[in-house]
Amino acid sequence: MKFPVTARLKDQTPVELFLATEADVPAVEALFQVIVEEGLSYPHQLPLTVEDVREYWFRGASTVVAYLAGRAHNGPLLGVFYLRPNWPGRARRVANAGFMVAPEWRRKGLGWLLGATMLDYAKSLGYRSVLFNLVFAQNVAARTLWTRLGFRDLATVPHAIDNDDGTTQDAIVMFRSLLDQESSPS
Repeated sequence: MKFPVTARLKDQTPVELFLATEADVPAVEALFQVIVEEGLSYPHQLPLTVEDVREYWFRGASTVVAYLAGRAHNGPLLGVFYLRPNWPGRARRVANAGFMVAPEWRRKGLGWLLGATMLDYAKSLGYRSVLFNLVFAQNVAARTLWTRLGFRDLATVPHAIDNDDGTTQDAIVMFRSLLDQESSPS
């Protein structure tokens, strides 16, 4: 798969997806602060350091950033995903990915674009499947998107997440095969 990827959102806004560089770290850090503060999709807690962001979003990962067309690395970051092996060695062909969409860019098709691009990219890198280890059960928008992109629930981890209001919620483990014909060796 080659980057940049040029596409249009549902409202025809032109966007471009790029492999992230060091220049993107501050924008990813700023967006991660917003997303973590929302408390709806990541288990992290504030305050976060730039080192926390580098560790989570960049080390051992291919990170892809989305900007308005023609505004790469100097406009507002619309969204981002990382892609990396979920496990090392013999199980390295199972990918893990994480996503963020800036609040003002939600419900415009950017999540779908990032998800579909990640699946194509993962397949091109030789991954055989993608596993999401921790999808917040109450994040209905994300769960609906992943289901539309072919993911299925594998397991529920009861009371895995502490909500800011003192309640808990379950975590869902989601999976999608990237093989043309999903088969399990016997």
